[in-house]
Parts: sequence; structure tokens; C-alpha cells
Amino acid sequence: MGSEYLPLLMFPCMLITIFAGYPVAFSLMGIAFLFGIVGFEGGIFPMLIRRVYNMAENYVLAAVPLFVFMGTLLERSGIAQKLFNAISIWTGRLRGGLAMATVIMCTIIAACTGIIGASEVMVGVMAIPAMLKRNYRHSLICGTICAGGSLGTLIPPSVVTVVYGPAAGLSVGRLLIASIFPGLLLSLLYLFYIGIRSYLSPTLAPPVPVEELRMPLKEKISMTSTALLPPLLLIFAVMGSIIFGLAAPTEAAALGAFGALVLTALYRQLTLTSLKETVITTLKITSMMMLILTGGYMFSGVFLGMGGGEVTEKILMGLPFGKFGILVIFLLIAFVSGFFLDWASILLVFIPIFSPIIVKLGFDPIWFGILFIMMIQTSYLTPPLAPAIFYLKSIVPPNVTMREMFYGVIPYVVLQIIGIALVASIPGIALWLPSKIIGW
Repeated sequence: MGSEYLPLLMFPCMLITIFAGYPVAFSLMGIAFLFGIVGFEGGIFPMLIRRVYNMAENYVLAAVPLFVFMGTLLERSGIAQKLFNAISIWTGRLRGGLAMATVIMCTIIAACTGIIGASEVMVGVMAIPAMLKRNYRHSLICGTICAGGSLGTLIPPSVVTVVYGPAAGLSVGRLLIASIFPGLLLSLLYLFYIGIRSYLSPTLAPPVPVEELRMPLKEKISMTSTALLPPLLLIFAVMGSIIFGLAAPTEAAALGAFGALVLTALYRQLTLTSLKETVITTLKITSMMMLILTGGYMFSGVFLGMGGGEVTEKILMGLPFGKFGILVIFLLIAFVSGFFLDWASILLVFIPIFSPIIVKLGFDPIWFGILFIMMIQTSYLTPPLAPAIFYLKSIVPPNVTMREMFYGVIPYVVLQIIGIALVASIPGIALWLPSKIIGW
């Protein structure tokens, strides 16, 4: 192997260190440093310092702790219980109605929080007892909550999208707007799947008895509006300010954090203790993410600086698959990497390499960004890493087995692949809305 191919060895070295048990962030930093010494000798120190400084001064990344704070605070607000009760009175009479209510609630919570773990746990605590009481099949319960919870990867305001923008050199606002319809598409696919499967198998997800849901229509409307209006106002405050050009993503994140404070206070859940716990949790999550971001920036900087991007482009362009074949390869790399790596590592290692090639191939980078983020979403469900399953394991009863969890997510992984295929074949699903809004 010639010296020009030396940067390609960084990837197997990264996997070896991760499988050896080293934290991802330190694996990325260590490999970047060692290969940087070989490639740049003493020049590696100012180069890595410059990469870290460039990341630290990136204004857009200030939105990350604000969105994390918003999601963590809403987890303590009591919003999930009110939403689940309000939605289930309308869907509960249907077969699979509680699972549908769970997906709808996950969609709304995802649009409020921007982070995945908080929404899954928040929804799961409410939905699992209700579905178990109605003898829902364990696999359906687990798959629905895991897949619904992972919607926060794509549905704005998504922290993943906020990080993707600077890594690819794209507008975060445009990415957030482009992700709205693909996120809703996945949610609809989940609902159709639950409805069809419950209809074909009546014992899978029995309806709630009519007498338990009987109440005056006026009371139903009042209950629904009371539960839905506050989170919808919060969603509009965050995404509406971006869509109508009133605020940048970072400013919208600050508005969302303030709105979460107000909403939690209205639900009478805002105490000094809960605020302190929220701040500490935000610091922990943000620090972990920023450490991985730092490692990713260092890794990609050394790889590209040693000519790895040019070598990768030359290898790919020489393959007999055409530009759509290369696109599929990129998405498959993201899918397989999700078995072993967290989303931040996948994004920061591969996007600086893929983005220039995507542009040269003539693809819209925003469209590719949505496809890549949708593929990252599958990593929350695919073993052995499967963060969504391990979040769920912390809240399910002991009689729900890991096998049922893994079996339950398989149909939803297939649905996500179908969603990716639809967005890939119909780019307008992602590109139509930003084309109409941006520039108002």
C-alpha cells in the first residue's frame, strides 16, 4: 500500500480501539494525533488546536445545549401524561389505538425536545402500563416506543441536524425545514403499519372498551385543547421563528428553552430541585457530545489533511456503479456504522469526506443530508449498539425480554428503509418546503 493510502488505515484503527473498550471520543483524538505525527510531524499540534478552536467558535453549535436543556426540562413538566390521555381518548377505540396514540405523542414530543432519550423514556413511562393493561403484544409495544422515540433524530428541532449543518457546511435552518415532511412521513408509515397489522391480527393490540372512554364531546375537546395547545405553541415558537425568518436556529433554541421554562411553570412542575437537575443533566449530555465532536473534528481534519478525501474520491469514482451506486454506498456505510458507532461519530467522521463528493456528483446536499440523517435514525434500533432498546430496557417490566425488544424493532427498521427509499426517489418530499419558504 502506498503512502497515499495511509489515511484509510485510520478507520480500521478506530474500530479496533472502540472494540478494545476505549471511549469513542478518546479513540478519535488518539488516532488523529498518532496519524497526524506521521503525516505532519511537529505541525500536527497547531493544526489540531486550530480544528478545536474552529469548532468552539462555531455559533450554531450553541443551539445544542439549549435544545438539550429544553428537552430535559420538558421531561419533568408532566406534558407526556396529559398528551397521552388526550390522544388516547380519540384513538383508544381502534385496534392498535394506544400504539397509534404513542406514535402521535412521540411525534409531538420530538418536535418539542430535539433529543431522543428524553422523549422515549418520557413516552414509555406513560404508554407501557396502558398497553400492557390491554394485553398488547410485547414486541409491538417495544417496537412502537423505540421507533417513535427515535423520531427525534429527524423531526425538528433535532440536535443531530444542528450538528450536521456545520459539519457539512450547510444552512441549519434549511436542513431543519427540509426534515419536517420526511419526519412526518415516517410517523405516518408507523401509523399505517400499526393499523394494518392490528386489523389483520385482532389479538395483537385490542381496543380499549368503549365504556372506559365515554365522556361528553365538550369535555373531550376541552381536554384535548388543554393538552395540545401548550406544546403546539412551543413548537411554533421554535420552528415558526425559523421558518418565517424571525430567528436563527440558535436564537430559536434560546426561545424554545425559555418556552420550556414557562410551560413547566404552568404545569406547576418548576422547582429549584428540578431546575438544578435539568442544568446538571444538560451539562453532562452537552459535555459528552462536545467531547465527541472535538474528536470527530480532529479525526476528519487529519484524514482530509493527509489526502484521504482525494484517495476516497478516486476509489469511488473508479467503481462501476455510477453516481447513484455511490450514493447507496454512502448510505450503507452509515447504516453499517450504526451497528457500532454513535450518531455523532458517524456524522463527524464521514460527512466531511462524503459532502464534497456528493456535490461533485451533482446531488443536492440538503437532500443527501436528510437521507443520511434518516439512515442515522436506524442506528438507534439496530443491534448491538441500539441505544433505543437500552433506553427502553430501563423502564420496561422484567417479564419483557430483550428478544421481544429486538424482534419488535425489526418491522420499524424496514419502515425506515422504505421511508428513505421514498425520499430518495421523490426528492421533493425534503426539498419542496425549503424551496417555498427560504427567501421569504
